[in-house]
Amino acid sequence: MDIKRRTVVAALAALPLIPRSLAAGERLHVAFIADTGTGSKGQYAVAAQMDRMQARDPFDFILLGGDNIYDDGEIEKIKQVFERPYHALLAAKVPFYAVLGNHDVRTRNGVDQLKYFHMPARYYTFRKGPAQFFALDTNQLDKAQLVWLDEQLGHSEAPAKIVFGHHNVYSSSVYGVAQERVTKLSPILIRHRVALYLNGHEHCYERTYPLDGVVYLTGGGGSEVRPVDKSAFTAFSRSTREFISLEITARQIALAAVDTTGQVFDQALIRL
Repeated sequence: MDIKRRTVVAALAALPLIPRSLAAGERLHVAFIADTGTGSKGQYAVAAQMDRMQARDPFDFILLGGDNIYDDGEIEKIKQVFERPYHALLAAKVPFYAVLGNHDVRTRNGVDQLKYFHMPARYYTFRKGPAQFFALDTNQLDKAQLVWLDEQLGHSEAPAKIVFGHHNVYSSSVYGVAQERVTKLSPILIRHRVALYLNGHEHCYERTYPLDGVVYLTGGGGSEVRPVDKSAFTAFSRSTREFISLEITARQIALAAVDTTGQVFDQALIRL
């Protein structure tokens, strides 16, 4: 595989990288979690570390990367698998922006979650400060959605463009490289200089080197874990429960992966 590495990702010595003295709207602090919705001890352990970071450096919002309700997306379980684990974050009125995973669409094709999470559609975009986020429905990544993404990215003037969906593009775990998404989705991300693609589906952590400028980041350890290997495109991988912290300005994205002990086990800087 021909991997073009752009020197935009580097190990960091300490957090935070971005001064908190920046004016409101100039710095965003965002968390990403995925494959969360079990109500298990593992989910609570990740949530506890998110609560600790929230107390220290509040999140502007949280990206929820799908498989929000196991096993079959039954909305009747929402208290058990969402409201109770994230009680402190919800009490602090931290917004959640969700996408649907493959488990979420097993019941009523995910309609109940669309309503619950106030999703404007199965795929949508929103701008916050220096970043624009593009939420995908990777369960049905059809031509209409790809055309929409191409157009929306083309219209975006945000310094930081971040796309998130449930399914992986690159992976060294169970599902491996998703060749159809490499063929159909990646060229759009590359063409519009997307900085970061976030996904779950694989219950592990894996960060790629920049592939034609795009970093692909799997953060599916929001509750349970499975093994992960390394590939030629892998900058870092680990089988662990985690959440991802993103500090975003108009010039850079500083990411940190945090495990259930509170350890930052991977850090990287993406310059925009």
